[in-house]
Amino acid sequence: MGASEWDYYVPYQEDLEAALQQLRRQVFDAGNYFWVNGGGWRPEEDREPRPRTLEELWQDELVREAGTHSILDVVQVLGPDDTPDYNTVEPVSAEEARELLGTDKLTRAHVKDFDVFPRSRWVGRCAVLHDEEGRPQEICFWGHSGD
Repeated sequence: MGASEWDYYVPYQEDLEAALQQLRRQVFDAGNYFWVNGGGWRPEEDREPRPRTLEELWQDELVREAGTHSILDVVQVLGPDDTPDYNTVEPVSAEEARELLGTDKLTRAHVKDFDVFPRSRWVGRCAVLHDEEGRPQEICFWGHSGD
């Protein structure tokens, strides 16, 4: 199948980790992710119902290998001194934004240029987006995952 790119926008809150976990819960509850065991590629009699919990989802070996091609494939936001690793989200720092896009107050207009930020498969990124007056308005999470 290959990896899938994904992005999500959520209202701003100071706690990026809390925003990520709320978003993951919403995506899971809505079923907006690739469910490898229920896909159309399997005969109908072999399809399994979606799991009831995130824990149940990740207990499945096929899910651990193929991923969900969604925000569910990342589980925590890194702190400023943490090293990006598999299944994590690296926030764009003010310094990184200034260096690569010339401002530390990113807006929706900058999103089209987010490919300048280094990223790796199975590692998400996030950035706080501001309004015209420089006030935080939302958080953008993006990445690519899945096999």
